[in-house]
Amino acid sequence: MGSSPTAICPPNAPIPNPIQSSFDELEKQSSLLTTCTLLWKDLSSHFSSLEQDLLSKSQAIHHKLQTLHHSTNQTLETLDRRELSIDGSVDTVLSKIDRLKAAAIVALHEPPDLSDPADQAALLNSMRSLCKRMDSEGFWNFVVERKKDAESLRSQMPIALADCIDPPKFVIQAMAGVFPVDKRVGKSERASEVGWACVLILEALFPVLADPVLGESRLLVTPSVKEKAQEIAGVWKEGFDQRGGVESVKSPDVHTFLQHLVTFGIVSKEDAELYRKLVVGFAWRKQMPKLAISLGLSDKMADIIEELISKGQQVDAVHFTFEAGLVDKFPPVPLLKAFLKDSKKAATNILEDRNNSGRAVHLAGRKEQSALRAIIKCIEEYKLESEFPPENLKKRLEQLEKSKVEKKRPAAAPANKRTRASNGGPMPPAKAGRLTNAYVSSFPAAPTFVRSPSNHAQYPAGVPAYAYDRAAAPAMYGSRSPPAIRDPYAYPAQEVSPAPVSGSYPVPPVNYPAYGGAYGNGVAAGYPQTYYR
Repeated sequence: MGSSPTAICPPNAPIPNPIQSSFDELEKQSSLLTTCTLLWKDLSSHFSSLEQDLLSKSQAIHHKLQTLHHSTNQTLETLDRRELSIDGSVDTVLSKIDRLKAAAIVALHEPPDLSDPADQAALLNSMRSLCKRMDSEGFWNFVVERKKDAESLRSQMPIALADCIDPPKFVIQAMAGVFPVDKRVGKSERASEVGWACVLILEALFPVLADPVLGESRLLVTPSVKEKAQEIAGVWKEGFDQRGGVESVKSPDVHTFLQHLVTFGIVSKEDAELYRKLVVGFAWRKQMPKLAISLGLSDKMADIIEELISKGQQVDAVHFTFEAGLVDKFPPVPLLKAFLKDSKKAATNILEDRNNSGRAVHLAGRKEQSALRAIIKCIEEYKLESEFPPENLKKRLEQLEKSKVEKKRPAAAPANKRTRASNGGPMPPAKAGRLTNAYVSSFPAAPTFVRSPSNHAQYPAGVPAYAYDRAAAPAMYGSRSPPAIRDPYAYPAQEVSPAPVSGSYPVPPVNYPAYGGAYGNGVAAGYPQTYYR
């Protein structure tokens, strides 16, 4: 009987292990399970974020719908209230016109009181007399001649304008000689400064035109007066384009134009870009932030602030920030610190300018003083002392002003020098009056400019007036000049005195903390010397 063949395994062949195979299969299943779990978590997180996003958008839409519904109801209520108030406002105005007409008839038979007012009551009576008589020319001359009483005029003028039978027409006639075109002939530069009066009168007219029921939200301007005001604005814009734009127009003229638009309620959306350019170009004027809001530029205030910051006008940007309610977006303290840093850099550049070495110290000092005053005033106006203590700034400003006073003190004259009693300058040589062609100036000596420190560093000493040595006179003549041969036809030489030499400041510098931040742009501060704040 034959035997079955035996399977022969090759040498070194691995012996199959069923347990190991089972573990390998489990590891594969575990890895697959882990991968599925991670995928499920990712999908779950993704769907959760989508759900949250949809929920937040739904809530935002719901909130907008509620806001729109509330705003619509408010608008409808306002329209109803305005419609119901028309009859009452008309009756009020008609009765007021009758009363003013009777007062004007009485005033026409009385001589106007144009005496120099001693107090606000007399000032008010004089203006009311002119307004009752509708004497627009006399009213204009009365206001222009009293610039020193501008604050009193500002508080009393609305009361006086309310006595006019037609206040808008009265104001337009009063300013007709200077706005929109200056028609005066032979006016001097000083006499032409009447922009302040135009702005003052237009500001005083605005509350007079307010509706007696709804207030300033509705201005009582007749269609004929509004048409005339629009015509005036059109003439001014044509002249503005002909003069070459923002760079060639004066700030009082711009202010008058913008206030004219707001006062008569003729702001146009089509001219929004023009308004923005004018506001940015003259942002340093005190009333510009409020005018910007009244001109309908609320949605562009953020862009205006960013443009002012880029130009180095951070202080102006702070005023616009508070007026627009954007303090959270544009924190004021970093802006003020950046302005101080830029002004210090500008002062340093002035000192390093070789082309302006003669007045460099003076100009740098003025730059620093102007910046310090603007920053201190801004801190005090908006109550920022806790975030930006002004003590160091005030100390530095006091040192600069003290140095200015000490620099202006006249030096003691030598005993052998005669002095002029009229201006304190040196007298001309004694023999100058006897010379036929000797020049003796009748004008006082040129004032010595104050050298103010800047960039908190000691300034270099003054440069000598002459860089060469003058030859001494021969010893044989002592302190007198050598005799000259007189020629009856020759002109004697003119004596020239060397210019005085200016010295340096002894004031120790004050170290500020290092200023920097997101608003430091390295641009020289564009802050004007006279700041209308």
